[in-house]
Amino acid sequence: MRSWRRGMKEMDLILGPFSDTGLAALDPVALDLYERMLGENDQDLYLWVTGAKSAPDQFTALLTHIGGHVGIAPRPSAG
Repeated sequence: MRSWRRGMKEMDLILGPFSDTGLAALDPVALDLYERMLGENDQDLYLWVTGAKSAPDQFTALLTHIGGHVGIAPRPSAG
């Protein structure tokens, strides 16, 4: 539910489909990280998952995985 009702439609459309089909493949450590990531601000998450801004190191691999799962090819980071 928290993946589909983010408050920012773009993140609903990214995290919602991922949660429907991709969460089951995550191991317990990655699921815990996903849960922590859901606490982050949507505006930041959107910039991170699209590569418009560098994500915190702890989320980089997960956000790359999520972006790839939903067909987002991140742009080179702007920093």
